[in-house]
Amino acid sequence: MTFKYNHTSHSKKVVSAVLAGMMALSAGGAAMAAESTETGQGQTAAITNTAAPTGLFSDIKVGYWAEKHVYKLAYQGILLGNNGLFRPGDAVTQQEAVTMAIRFMNQEGQLKTDTAAALPTNMEVGNYFKPYVALALQLGLIDKTEESTVDVSKTSWGQKPASREWITKLLIRSLDKEAEAKAQNNQSTGFADNASISESGKGYVNLAVSLDLAKGVEGNKFNPTGSVTRAQLATFFSRGESLTDTTYPNTSTGYVTGLKDGQITLVVDGKAVNFAVNSSTPYFTKDSETRASATDVKLYTKVMVVGSAGGASYVEVVDATPQVESVEGTFARSLSGNKIGIFVGENYETYSYDEATAFIDQNGNAIKLSDITADSIIEVQRETFSADKKTVAIRVKSGIVNKSDNGVIAEVSTSGKTIKLVNAAGATEQFAYNDNLLITYQNRIMSVADLKAGSAVKYTVKDSVLQTITLSQGVEQSVRGTLVEIGGNQSTLTFKREGGSLEAKLLTEKPEVIINGIQDATLNDLITDATNGDQVELSLNSDDQVTRIQVIGRQMEPMSGVTVVSYNSKTKVLTVLDNNKKPFVFTLDEKTKLDYNTTKPTLAGLESILNDGRKLDLTYVGTRALSVKVIYKYEGTISNIDTLGRKISLLSGNQTITVPYTTLPTVEIYNKSGASLGDLKIGDKVTVTLGANQDVVQKVALNTVAQFEVVALEANSRIRVKSDLLTSQFYVDQAVLTGESGQTITPSQLTAGNLINVTFEGATPKAVQVVKRTLAEVTAVDASSVTLKQFNGQTETVPVSGSVKVVKSGSTLTSLTSLMVGDRVEMTKDTDNSTRFRVLTVMSKQFWSYDGVGNQILVKRETTADTNYRFALGSSVFVHQGDNTLSVQSLRDNDNIVLYLLNNVILEIQKQ
Repeated sequence: MTFKYNHTSHSKKVVSAVLAGMMALSAGGAAMAAESTETGQGQTAAITNTAAPTGLFSDIKVGYWAEKHVYKLAYQGILLGNNGLFRPGDAVTQQEAVTMAIRFMNQEGQLKTDTAAALPTNMEVGNYFKPYVALALQLGLIDKTEESTVDVSKTSWGQKPASREWITKLLIRSLDKEAEAKAQNNQSTGFADNASISESGKGYVNLAVSLDLAKGVEGNKFNPTGSVTRAQLATFFSRGESLTDTTYPNTSTGYVTGLKDGQITLVVDGKAVNFAVNSSTPYFTKDSETRASATDVKLYTKVMVVGSAGGASYVEVVDATPQVESVEGTFARSLSGNKIGIFVGENYETYSYDEATAFIDQNGNAIKLSDITADSIIEVQRETFSADKKTVAIRVKSGIVNKSDNGVIAEVSTSGKTIKLVNAAGATEQFAYNDNLLITYQNRIMSVADLKAGSAVKYTVKDSVLQTITLSQGVEQSVRGTLVEIGGNQSTLTFKREGGSLEAKLLTEKPEVIINGIQDATLNDLITDATNGDQVELSLNSDDQVTRIQVIGRQMEPMSGVTVVSYNSKTKVLTVLDNNKKPFVFTLDEKTKLDYNTTKPTLAGLESILNDGRKLDLTYVGTRALSVKVIYKYEGTISNIDTLGRKISLLSGNQTITVPYTTLPTVEIYNKSGASLGDLKIGDKVTVTLGANQDVVQKVALNTVAQFEVVALEANSRIRVKSDLLTSQFYVDQAVLTGESGQTITPSQLTAGNLINVTFEGATPKAVQVVKRTLAEVTAVDASSVTLKQFNGQTETVPVSGSVKVVKSGSTLTSLTSLMVGDRVEMTKDTDNSTRFRVLTVMSKQFWSYDGVGNQILVKRETTADTNYRFALGSSVFVHQGDNTLSVQSLRDNDNIVLYLLNNVILEIQKQ
């Protein structure tokens, strides 16, 4: 069923409103009596629920399963009791549920009093409810055809108790997800009483369960004809509040800035509000159904308070994560006026503190400000929700290593911001670095990108953080700019640096030239122009000579589907007509990129087929042709395969292209031999290669995407990969290669362990994308998002929509609920763009020793027969104790450690 609302609304708001409406209606005998009793004029008595309960319901005891939800709604004025009773087991009628659904959907403004005649004759309802039911029919919340078959011999339609199946339909339709529900009608609900659920209701039940809107009852039953109790609906509505923007006049949500005996202070919309509390104030947390205590409310957390006149009737912790930010720096000194001074990078900054500020050492123990010595590395934590940004805590992060040494760079991890070195004594060390790291060579400032494995360096470390690195020998560095000119003797290069300045550099005798799509590129393949030249990245050696030129971008104009008019092989002048029959003249030269159906195109070979009527795609700058491609293939989606008429139709862009074939074309599919047209289907993405005359299909290649882990990079741009423990290899020299951020890379930049998505045209790799891998700890998880704390300390909440895969203990699951808080995971995207989490294996061990040469650790054996005591370390292994980052070298014999491994490689070590 398709229906429209008369105002803009979000589906989550709708379901919350429906739930809210049903709960407010079932709000107790007093409210229901007011709505159900007609006056002599056919009007109803007042229905406004304004009074909040003055005491607890005698039939809702402490610990009752729905206590939290009943009392929250009661104190908000949504529910009322009757003579001190809530009557949690009472049911709600259909007319009441529909009426309140409309009310809480903010649709009462659409009610019409002259709509009584619009109701079917069998849908008898009280006069007050008629406009509501009529509007519900109009909005599609209830189906006129379905309701016409309802048995009303024993009670009227309106007074009929709302069944669980009926309520489920109401919810799903309110979400505008009826089409999704109907698509699941043929699926079993999995409940023991599946046969008792109507055929038209199964899809709604399936969808409601998957959305966590409905659950079963005892014995794995759904009980479709059972009534919905007041306690159940209170729970639905209470949970639904988090999905809506609906506000209540006596409900405040803000951040805790003060906790005193008998009082909570919240910052709400920038203003401080005080609420009185006492021993009878009920406390709850968002993720628990049972009562909490006042001590569960912490400073700077997000809390909801329901109450009026400055008194808190109900308190709920909405988000237990303190809302604070951190600034790290070097402690300088304490100042008058309750301030401290620290150096953040090269900047001197001051921060205020007050009597509520906590001072903590590196082990989490409370200390005094006077205990902090100059030059200590400290972390200042401030709350983030007010303009004052008060200091919450000042934490000392004491260093482990302070030294200067000589050594050799072993490995640089820019993602983990760590550098591994082999020191003068031959031991391998790993240290963190930050943006203040100073790297120099011969009085020139270098960058982290200039550090290469094997480079001899002198370095200093303070508080386990690298401060300076001085290169003892020349290394390559990189600069970017626009290529302007190659010298006449090809010994110099002029480029416009990013930022605007022109510079000239000497070229080495045979500089390497990298142009994506051109094998064995030379200087002649480069495009030089003051405004439209190639964007390049230049590699410079220690003598400031260019050793490598990589094209990272080209500016050019495209023309598609032009027709050849003539070509002069002597002057190299090509005349074409565009799609509007407008003529253009271009000049070809030795730098023009050529593409026709051959692996090694030549200008002589192209000239032989540039006859009148030949179709081309080309790119140009001015009148210079940069590339000429003979159209010998089409890419698109199969829309039809006519085996009788012997033709194939493709949807390519906004047009349909139909190409005939005379003999059965070759069909090529990655990892499948002997493929035929029967292996293709409508909707497949394919590349159709044409015959020499551009008129018939010669080959159809299916475009597929597969994910692999790189095992090794071999000679001639050949890579060895594995998938599901099976290894294979292929060449990527003709493929477009991009890094995890979409930047262009070369085959040499692929490393073992990279996860890659490879796009195949038939059996030929056409594109390789490095997949981003996030290593983190799960700190929170629900049905639609995961909050992760990465190894660098950053926290992010990742919304997960669509399909999800969780690989855990050898099984692949499809629900986020299989993730647990505390799990360490690797998060990636699969080829179908679904989010995949691989949960790391956990082991508790006792540390023995570190093998720097083999980059592995040894742990204490549990028995003499235990052979599983040697573990390889990942390239950026995260070693820490609490929030303090450590080095592997800081671990000592008999330290209790927890190992987190993926594919038997340690990615994290947590010292206990």
